[in-house]
Amino acid sequence: MKADVLSNGIASSNKIENKQKQKAHGQNGAHATMSPVAKRAKFENGDIQKSSKGSESLVSDTLEKRHRMIGRATEIHYPECPLYIEYGRGAFLYDANDKPFLDLMNNVAHVGHCHPKVTQASHNQIQQLNTNSRFLHDKIIKVAEKLKSTLPSKLSVCFFVNSGSEANDLAVQLARAYTKHYDVAVIDDAYHGHTLALMEISPYKFKRAGGLGQREFIHVLARPDSYRGDHQGNNDDPKIGEAYFKDAKRVLDQAVDNNRKIALCITESMMSCGGQIIYPAGYLKSLYDYTRSLGGICIADEVQVGIGRSGSKGFWGFQHQDVIPDVVTIGKPFGNGHPVSVVVTTEEIAQAWEDRKVPYFNTFGGNPVSMAIALSVLEVVEEEKLQENAEEVGNHCLQRLNVLKDKHQIIGDVRGFGLFIGIELSEDRVTKVPATEKANTVVYSLRNRGVLISRDGPDRNVLKIKPPMVINKKDIDFFIEQLDQVLTEL
Repeated sequence: MKADVLSNGIASSNKIENKQKQKAHGQNGAHATMSPVAKRAKFENGDIQKSSKGSESLVSDTLEKRHRMIGRATEIHYPECPLYIEYGRGAFLYDANDKPFLDLMNNVAHVGHCHPKVTQASHNQIQQLNTNSRFLHDKIIKVAEKLKSTLPSKLSVCFFVNSGSEANDLAVQLARAYTKHYDVAVIDDAYHGHTLALMEISPYKFKRAGGLGQREFIHVLARPDSYRGDHQGNNDDPKIGEAYFKDAKRVLDQAVDNNRKIALCITESMMSCGGQIIYPAGYLKSLYDYTRSLGGICIADEVQVGIGRSGSKGFWGFQHQDVIPDVVTIGKPFGNGHPVSVVVTTEEIAQAWEDRKVPYFNTFGGNPVSMAIALSVLEVVEEEKLQENAEEVGNHCLQRLNVLKDKHQIIGDVRGFGLFIGIELSEDRVTKVPATEKANTVVYSLRNRGVLISRDGPDRNVLKIKPPMVINKKDIDFFIEQLDQVLTEL
């Protein structure tokens, strides 16, 4: 009986999925098996209508309804000419006309848009069970075991949640429960989430006009930027890392002199919203050691950069700096678009929370469907050797970008590891004045050429490359060709 129900459910679901594919690709399905390169060629040759009155109407109608019914503070990509995305596959997104866009901005779709193993795992589990996380099931154990196998042995206790913001919020609570301190050390321009507690500790948010401002318990450390910061030079030079640590130490010492007690230092293992910043050699190690000497603990925010993105440098971003955090938060890529995150910490820190006698529960955190999806993502990364792909394709991208840097003076710096890369645009290589408006022009010009990329950093002049991990060298070559043409036309 049970097997019949499941079988019928799968058959029914497959019929629905096939209808959706027909709708996305046209009734005859002619483009369903066409490669992104072939589809792009058809657009360039004019064989497929690039835009139509119908698609323009679809965008305008949807935008009008969104403005009426969705909070208008909610950002959209390309607000001057928004995209209506119909579906995604691999490293590509497709609009309502079936036009492909190479996706260089979506680190959420970690193993590729609509990866068949991930979608099937979700499909199978939701037909069997999805319920409150306070019942027993084995999926949560399997995910915890898989995660632990990738982490240092002392990081052994998992708290499953639903988003990166939830994870970082809980990590802050754990730190305060364990240390009995309250104050937080953060790096300037860092972003850790959108809850009230996290907006208070995210300079990326609280420094903005209309932001919360810096609270007395927040201690902001200089952004260790070896390109435009106070200490410039080769990122591998330990003197640069030492100089930035000394700056951080002065801030922390001042806090202690003012009778403040540091509960935690939270750092993105590589800064994303802050401008794709790679820390100079030795910086985190010194910062971790000193934070602990003050009675605080160290939190590694891996929400943007974890799970193999940085290639051979490490499965986790913190491994680049040869440190072991006390708490790790993992988010965006963990569910390949499904909301699932986790906090991993030590037995001692977890025990401190338990000793408070305030039970922790999360209605959806660790539910069976989320766990089935998360497990499938970790398995795909391993089975398809995506960490190795990040290394190989990332190196190819860095090499080609550095060639472009020699050709185009506006490229001031190229930096990164694996498939986490930043391109900083500057008006002049001597003054390093940020080319903010030109960066915006580049983003829109690439969009019109079929490449989706974002910009960020305090001056919004850094192009961010953080694509699905299945991207290949031919995709990168296409991007480089388009970027070369765009920069030539500036």
